[in-house]
Amino acid sequence: MQLPPVTMQELRWKMKKSFSRSTLRGQKGFSETDLKLEMVPQDALRRTLFPLGGLTKEFVKKIAAENRLHHVLQKKESMGICFVGKRNFENFILQYLQPRPGKFISIEDNKVLGTHQGWFLYTLGQRAKIGGLREPWYVVEKDGTKGDVFVAPRTDHPALYRDLLRTNRVHWIAEEPPAALVRDKMMECQFRFRHQMALVPCVLTLNQDGTVWVTAVKAVRALTPGQFAVFYKGGECLGSGKILRLGPSAYTLQKGKSKSTVATEGSGDSPGSGPVL
Repeated sequence: MQLPPVTMQELRWKMKKSFSRSTLRGQKGFSETDLKLEMVPQDALRRTLFPLGGLTKEFVKKIAAENRLHHVLQKKESMGICFVGKRNFENFILQYLQPRPGKFISIEDNKVLGTHQGWFLYTLGQRAKIGGLREPWYVVEKDGTKGDVFVAPRTDHPALYRDLLRTNRVHWIAEEPPAALVRDKMMECQFRFRHQMALVPCVLTLNQDGTVWVTAVKAVRALTPGQFAVFYKGGECLGSGKILRLGPSAYTLQKGKSKSTVATEGSGDSPGSGPVL
């Protein structure tokens, strides 16, 4: 006999780390696990148990202290790429990958601002350390073919913000897409792509191949291909898809609107008149 799919909502009574603030708002202190569990298959979910219930991290440490489990109290928590530790990330990566020198280029005027040892050393949204520049610049795009890293001069620069992305085929925790999404081909829900990131309202558009377009109600900073967009509805984690493509940035859209406005203002009804470029 085939068992019905297990959902995150049904597992709440036995999952011990908060899935999201929308499901267990009163519990703080544990690292959220939904960015890992959203890819777990049904055969594993049916056998999944976390024995700590609704206990907070502080309460568990209190239990450990009372039982003299000092190794638990002294154990450092993993943060980021835990196996790298305090080592310099760039030096660590370059022990395994050959340098591929490239240029830092301003997204605004294509001016070369400096050089780097490899575009793969940078992720979208991070501060780029450019020698000789005192003001901070931030990574907004990367060209893996040419090796160029495009940067913008402010942490809130519009080139960092986008409201559209496409994923690969979505892994649905319940094994099938939500009925509303199948019926209407569109569905409102929420998503995040970083640990502890606030949930962002969005609209999913289902494609025939099982991929989805995600349209956020507001532009999101530093959407990054290769990361996973994790979807939620009514406090339940639905599943996820790897980000494959991004829509245009707010900066690109602003430039497009500016050009369109100039063209419209420069057009006329008289023969021979045309747009002012």
